[in-house]
Amino acid sequence: MDKIKTSFMRKWTPLFVMGLAIIIIVLDTTLLNVSLGTIIRELNTNIQSLQWVIAAYSLTLAALTIVGGRFGDLFGRKKMFLVGAVIFAIGSFVASISNSVGMLIIGESIIEGIGAALMMPATASLLVSTYRGRDRAIALGVWGGMAAAGSAIGPVLGGYLTSHYSWRWGFRINIVVAGLLLLGSIVIKESRDREENPTIDWVGILLSSFGLLAGVFAIIESATFGWWNAKGIFTIMGHSISFGPLSVVPVAIAASIILLTAFYFWEQLVVKRGRTPLVNMKLFSNKQFTSGAVLTAILSIGQIGLIFGLPVFLQGVRGLDALHTGYALLPMSIALFVMAPLGGFIAHKFVPRHIVQVGVVINVIGLFLLHNAISVNATVNSLILPLLIYGAGMGLCYSQLSNISLSAVSVNEAGEASGVNSTLRQIGSSLGTAIIGSILIATLASSLGSGINNSNVISKENRTLVAKQVSAQSSAVEFGGKLHTSVPLTAEEQIEIKQISNSSTVKATRQALLSTVAFTILALLTTSQLPKSKHLDTSESMAATTRSR
Repeated sequence: MDKIKTSFMRKWTPLFVMGLAIIIIVLDTTLLNVSLGTIIRELNTNIQSLQWVIAAYSLTLAALTIVGGRFGDLFGRKKMFLVGAVIFAIGSFVASISNSVGMLIIGESIIEGIGAALMMPATASLLVSTYRGRDRAIALGVWGGMAAAGSAIGPVLGGYLTSHYSWRWGFRINIVVAGLLLLGSIVIKESRDREENPTIDWVGILLSSFGLLAGVFAIIESATFGWWNAKGIFTIMGHSISFGPLSVVPVAIAASIILLTAFYFWEQLVVKRGRTPLVNMKLFSNKQFTSGAVLTAILSIGQIGLIFGLPVFLQGVRGLDALHTGYALLPMSIALFVMAPLGGFIAHKFVPRHIVQVGVVINVIGLFLLHNAISVNATVNSLILPLLIYGAGMGLCYSQLSNISLSAVSVNEAGEASGVNSTLRQIGSSLGTAIIGSILIATLASSLGSGINNSNVISKENRTLVAKQVSAQSSAVEFGGKLHTSVPLTAEEQIEIKQISNSSTVKATRQALLSTVAFTILALLTTSQLPKSKHLDTSESMAATTRSR
């Protein structure tokens, strides 16, 4: 019995270590979402600055994850995992002692982001090299579920730590976990490519990094600067840059397209010269890999959009604090934890494509139920069943997608493929926050203005001014903040504005959920491109196919 237990622990400890790593990496993308008010007061800053802290972490991951995968291929995946864990711990320590937003950006967004970009692709590729067949399906299923659950756990853990201790403990815990990862890595075997003359594609790194940064920047900042006409002045390092009446957003989009196009042709040129590219474009001719990775990105848009939108309702309308906002999202986390491993265990009995399709359908059902449950008088209890259903669907999806994508490539291609897969996931997360967030805020501002203008309670001579001032404070409403006007308001008018704010927040949240439904339906259509085979352990044949082209 002891031998069986020892054998079991030795076999699955690498999965535990890799799963723990992916949880803390993804968790930090949502950890601060429910703690913004506390951090704003403590660091004497504003919501815009903290939005950049959160966004910059995802940007760093999106820009450098492919690079991290390539470094793992060349220098050893275990080695890069360990280096990444140390850097991640250093960044967490800097963030935990931050006394300004600038220091917080350096610690979490940059240093932590670099460490995460080294660890993330290494986790999946080490699992691919460690497990085979059904064990690989189970391992990647659990790993994928943990990645999805990490973003759902963030608000729960962040709310608990902020309410009982300090938001800084969210980063201090990372230091402890990083130490556990270093200890646990003892049981993990090294895996790397064997190249006679290993090279690093520095030009490809620069083109892809800045191309992705420009594109994600454009999407995130569209609400601030406008999609086409300039709504504000773009400044960088204290210097204002003007494009006339044109917003910086289309300029950034154009720069992104140019840089990523140049990256594509540069990678082709690198291959023709007989050198190793940062990303081999033949990877995208692999239908199984591409369909799985794209579907992961689309589902990430919906999931992150949901996690962004619900706290708006819970704090703005229901008046919940950080802790209870996190608790309200707990059913989704529980369902993810249960269904992701279960999906991995049943993968050998059903076609993975069918499991994903069932999961996406369950997602749509959960979102519609959640949409109908949102109202001014809705309670947290009324959201439990919809969140459980949605979380169960996400667990089924993520239990299969990593296996579908990474089983399509050889072990030697695993680092590169994992880097691309993780990059698309992070791009999806950034898009989710930007697109769903902009829809929510735009609907909120519009509803606030029209509600006040149509009110019979607010004095007629003040309606236009009050509507303008309240609409401009939609960000305050979004996080349950207080509204301020330059004209004195009666107690009756203040109650009326609060009621209008609540109904506007409900309308905006419901609109954001409908947008999430749209992306989830798009994901369902994309599942038609997934492989129909039950057995996905095809890495050797795929590698052979790639070599024969």
